[in-house]
Amino acid sequence: MSDRILGVLGGMGPLASAEFMRRLTLLTPAERDQDHVPALLVSDPRVPDRTAARLHGGEDPLPALVRGIRVLEAAGCGAIAIPCNTAHGWYDGMTAATALPIIHIVDAAEADLLRQGVRPGRIGLMGTAGTLAMRLYQDRLESRGWECMVPTPEEMASHVSPAIAQVKANDITGAYAPLAEIAGRLMARGATAVVLGCTEIPLGIDAGPVLPFPVTDTIAALARASIAWAKA
Repeated sequence: MSDRILGVLGGMGPLASAEFMRRLTLLTPAERDQDHVPALLVSDPRVPDRTAARLHGGEDPLPALVRGIRVLEAAGCGAIAIPCNTAHGWYDGMTAATALPIIHIVDAAEADLLRQGVRPGRIGLMGTAGTLAMRLYQDRLESRGWECMVPTPEEMASHVSPAIAQVKANDITGAYAPLAEIAGRLMARGATAVVLGCTEIPLGIDAGPVLPFPVTDTIAALARASIAWAKA
């Protein structure tokens, strides 16, 4: 492993950030402490709600995101990973504010689909209402041959958004059934895999039986991309 330090801009939510650090450790091929990725986590749950900012005119999260970036810069980090999909709606603003590369979670998700043998075509996409409304995945992936199918507004209101809120409230077991239900519906509509495009969703999905079809866990995908950066 190189001596380059990975900066992790987290707290969105705190449990997803903690799980990212766990996955970063477990997915690194290592036999001793010194084989792991040097990393610094800034877990700041004070960042304003990203979906509220985008959909309902809530407080702009960019100043708080940049504040965290400044901490990581000062610590000598060489790149930044952000284990929050919706925060990538401010990716351009963040990259304009720093010279450090920011590993894009959508690119990491695509790499993970390909790693599993899923080829460009129709995939299911689950995420926050903000992520889906900003078309973070759709616009970035459709030019590369992917077709993203998303839950209906009714499914978002009845299943996905409440389940994400349950994970944020530490009720991960209660989030499993509604999330698994929607993932299964997307597969029934013709998806070849489902991207769990909110870092709370994999936490809920991991609380129950393994789903019988390919899924891309964006926490793990971002961890793999971060390890690749550190080893390059």
